[in-house]
Amino acid sequence: DLWQTAVKCNPDPEVLRLMAKLGNGFDCASKSEIDIALDTGVDPSRIIYAQPCKTKSHLRYAAERGVKQMTFDNADELYKIKANFPDAELYLRILTDDSTSLCRLSMKFGASMDTAHRLLELALQLELKVVGVSFHVGSGAEDPSAFVKAVQDARLVFDQATEMGHELHTLDVGGGFSEDTFEKFSAILGEALDNYFPPHIRVIAEPGRYYVASAYTLAANIIARRDVPDPVDPSNDAYMLYLNDGVYGNFSNIIFDHQHPQAQILTCANNGEGGVRNGTSSGIAYSIWGPTCDGIDMITQHTVLPGLLDVGDWLCFEDMGAYSKCSATRFNGFTDNHDVIYISSEAGASALLEY
Repeated sequence: DLWQTAVKCNPDPEVLRLMAKLGNGFDCASKSEIDIALDTGVDPSRIIYAQPCKTKSHLRYAAERGVKQMTFDNADELYKIKANFPDAELYLRILTDDSTSLCRLSMKFGASMDTAHRLLELALQLELKVVGVSFHVGSGAEDPSAFVKAVQDARLVFDQATEMGHELHTLDVGGGFSEDTFEKFSAILGEALDNYFPPHIRVIAEPGRYYVASAYTLAANIIARRDVPDPVDPSNDAYMLYLNDGVYGNFSNIIFDHQHPQAQILTCANNGEGGVRNGTSSGIAYSIWGPTCDGIDMITQHTVLPGLLDVGDWLCFEDMGAYSKCSATRFNGFTDNHDVIYISSEAGASALLEY
């Protein structure tokens, strides 16, 4: 079995080099991601081009670099692969039920079970090599039964392919894992694999957020503050805090990944014993905003933090390693440049994004 780290989740070269040293392969979706993965020194055989609808030039580039494994889910893609990379090793990506996932993918990718048979026949006619089946139950999956149904469907496709003469040897179970659900989901998935697939079938997975989400903490500076008085009850007074980072920056995971970052106060004592202060039931109410002029640039609608914060103070947000830095933009002229401070400890590697 093999873990394929999803590059899109956090393409930091330091993170990918660590993953490569741990023996992981990489799930790439573009020429650029293939380059980033190969820069770690991994063999091309440890990369899967897991993009069912590929750019022709990127496909030719994969052929030049020897990245043979790739996915497909439609007939046009097979014709494209035949013309540009006929020696590729193909995985048929099948449709799954990802209705309970945070980020659904089935609306964009995946062949239905009715279509799968025809695609396998076409691949045979085109003399293309189908070596496996892949699926993805959606990013941030919440229903473990989706994995079971996907494994059952994959078994049917394996049987159909074998009857036609294809020699399949690998099942790619995709991603969708998080730190909170990994143990539960992997246990259910493992049982389904034992029930439906023999031991000689290679199984690969493509986790991203599971590896990197908790490895990063974001530190952001307060650049402005507004008092929002309650004309009826002064005890309900609140403040609006504006940070130098927002949803168009490293908080893009709020928009793209449906996350809810929780603010903590970052302190730095003279004796070096700095730390964080969490929100409490008794404190001062705040809403937290990004720096742009867009009204949707809101990080937190309401939170209570101890003490009165002012311009120049710092907040920190944990679990900011997934789909944050990688999808930051320069909207409204605010740069996405920031320092990444890498911290090594006995517990492992982590990083602090200081913007």
